[in-house]
Amino acid sequence: MSLEVFLTGLIAAGFRIATPILLAALGETFAERSGILNLGIEGMMIMSAFTSFSVTYDTGNPTLGLLAGLITGGVMAFIHAFMSITIKVDQIVSGLALTILGLALSTFLFISYFKRTQPAVEIWEPTAIPVLSQIPIIGPALFQQHVITYFAIILFIVSTWFLFGTTWGLTIRTVGENPAAADTVGIRVERVRYLCTIFGGLMAGIAGAYLTLVVFNSFFGGMTAGRGWIAIAVVIFGRWTPSWVFGGALFFGLVDSFQLRLQASGIPISPQFSLMIPYLFTLIALIIVGRKRYAPAALCIPYRRGER
Repeated sequence: MSLEVFLTGLIAAGFRIATPILLAALGETFAERSGILNLGIEGMMIMSAFTSFSVTYDTGNPTLGLLAGLITGGVMAFIHAFMSITIKVDQIVSGLALTILGLALSTFLFISYFKRTQPAVEIWEPTAIPVLSQIPIIGPALFQQHVITYFAIILFIVSTWFLFGTTWGLTIRTVGENPAAADTVGIRVERVRYLCTIFGGLMAGIAGAYLTLVVFNSFFGGMTAGRGWIAIAVVIFGRWTPSWVFGGALFFGLVDSFQLRLQASGIPISPQFSLMIPYLFTLIALIIVGRKRYAPAALCIPYRRGER
């Protein structure tokens, strides 16, 4: 295998693997910037994967499947927002409950609906961008991806501009840092947190649908394989900024892509150890970067008017 072929495959697979993590992490960045921690991403992703697969299987239309996954993530995020913002229960408990619910309910519904068979849908094919896809190495790696991958990259660019270049972004960051001050100047803190949390759920829904429609073309229990948790880790690694989040997601994707090629190369190494490599590198990166506090000051703290 030539170096060009190896690099092309490594980068292309790295972006494919990074896509669902990047989507979920960018959505979670908005939620946490507003002060809401969502540990239910894993559950939202797998429930969205199930609904996306089921709708696509029944209709033969992956666009409808994607929409179903999007709605599922949004609904579950609304539940988390209601519990965390309106009722003001512990955000960690609410998020964990949704993850446990999503993992169990998706498997139960799949077995109930498909009777332990393992059906499949056609993989949603990638879209090559003319001219750009012909550039050596970079072209096939970056410009022959799926439309959802392109969307994730565009979302990263727009998110950076939105959070740090607009008054709406300043509003979100103010709510996450000092909700009492935001309330004083007329900002509706609860509405901002609701919108950001639901947006995070919508992105987790697209991420789950991506796994079904693009990666696996099927559904099985536990198919998210911790990607929701990795997305949360990437937000911390990324210092709650979209540019660093993008780098963290791509870092994980490239390391995971490398371990897959390591296994395929025939090098005598335990496959269990190879699968552990991306998570090990993520843990090391968190230890190195996580020494300083970059988290919003009001993260996980329910806002009650009149209290500071």
